[in-house]
Amino acid sequence: MIPRNLRPLFWDVRVEDFDPRAWPEYTIFRVLEYGDEDAVAWMRRMFPEAEIRQIIRNERRLSPKSAYFWALVYRIAEGDVAALKGSEADRVAQ
Repeated sequence: MIPRNLRPLFWDVRVEDFDPRAWPEYTIFRVLEYGDEDAVAWMRRMFPEAEIRQIIRNERRLSPKSAYFWALVYRIAEGDVAALKGSEADRVAQ
């Protein structure tokens, strides 16, 4: 279940029926992109660090700002983050 204070992060689903563990990519992406400290703490309780790191590496929808931030927090090389490869993110980095 999604805690009441985090429901605004999931505006496009019916949160009463939503199982975050069934949709880890979507859930982790939403928290990484839009969440606050409480949301991140909840995410870290819900998902193993390895799964969060995998999403940071593979999720192309992360904004460059979020991707750079989370790469730094989780000590992932920028070149290993899909959201930072090939597009506007490369131009922003220069």
